Amino acid sequence: MLRNESFEAVVLPHLDAAHNLARWLLRDGAAAEDVLQEAMLRALTYFPSFRGQNARAWLLQIVRNAAYGSAKLNRGVRLVPLDDEAGDNNAAIAALRSAEDDPETALIRARDRRQVRTMLAALPIELREAVVLRELEELSYKEIAEVTRIPIGTVMSRLWRARRLLAAAAAGVGGKR
Repeated sequence: MLRNESFEAVVLPHLDAAHNLARWLLRDGAAAEDVLQEAMLRALTYFPSFRGQNARAWLLQIVRNAAYGSAKLNRGVRLVPLDDEAGDNNAAIAALRSAEDDPETALIRARDRRQVRTMLAALPIELREAVVLRELEELSYKEIAEVTRIPIGTVMSRLWRARRLLAAAAAGVGGKR
């Protein structure tokens, strides 16, 4: 890291990824914001010791540690929508609109997105974490291993198990249509 690089320039570009990981781990928007605030305070405190290798992985590791340290992580399964569709009908309707889609196609896509979010939220936390970091945050296996402090082989195993469970859940949903 260059001496003149600031916390804002190095860490803040990864704030969205950090918030996304916290939401997926905790499944509660308010708890995720609390954990993210705590993680950002830790990141700011320890920024002088940051060696400048991978700011994104460094920040996500801090968020992960804060989430696992949170008492709210293990309070049972409670599915919480990731967007405020129920509270803001205008926003939900606007999200459905697309110049390419007719209303029926837009509704099908919205339903499919909800089903994927529900299936992902139902995964055990260590599998959900691996999928979020790989598929949503697009981290490499090596970066996931750094963030989670587990061997790459374990990362690969967790992703394989998560994908298998997601495929089985999708097949179950597909059979109900």
